[in-house]
Amino acid sequence: MTAIPAPHLFLASRSPRRAALLAQLGLRFDVLDVDLAEVPGPHEAAADYVRRLAREKAGAGLLQVAAVPGALVLGSDTEVELDGCVFGKPEDPEQAAAMLRRLAGRRHRVLTAVCLVSAGREAEALSVSEVSFAALDEARIAAYVATGEPFGKAGGYALQGRAGAFVEHLSGSCSGVIGLPLHETWSLLAGFGVAPA
Repeated sequence: MTAIPAPHLFLASRSPRRAALLAQLGLRFDVLDVDLAEVPGPHEAAADYVRRLAREKAGAGLLQVAAVPGALVLGSDTEVELDGCVFGKPEDPEQAAAMLRRLAGRRHRVLTAVCLVSAGREAEALSVSEVSFAALDEARIAAYVATGEPFGKAGGYALQGRAGAFVEHLSGSCSGVIGLPLHETWSLLAGFGVAPA
């Protein structure tokens, strides 16, 4: 009888925030450097976009570790949506400030998709949260952008950082807004026989 290899978990993400969140579940895992173009397709809905990117990241990671017995790869993507427009990561201070101006005093959605793949199986989950920002004046926006915190963050802000003070109300998953919804991730892992702490 052939022994089934124990799952070896990999996180297909360069995000230190996702790695820190996954570590909260008490799991051992390795990080894979996966670099994909993150551009929504024409008329691609935000939910479809984050699901596609999570699948593509997980799939690209699995290709890197195809020779590892029992490899499981977790991919994830987070986007901010307001008025049907997807806000990715700002490329410069002007774009970061423009995003924050649009989010100020409004409620927006944060969508995070998680995809877990092995050599013969795939499963995914989607977390959708609503975040309400306080009104922000130009001085406050400029001061925040000057910290450098908006860069590398969907929507140009980090809930776990100084932008936490902008949030008047959050409905949904705090960890999902940061970048990895822990409940959904735990459920996917359990379905693959991985037992989080």
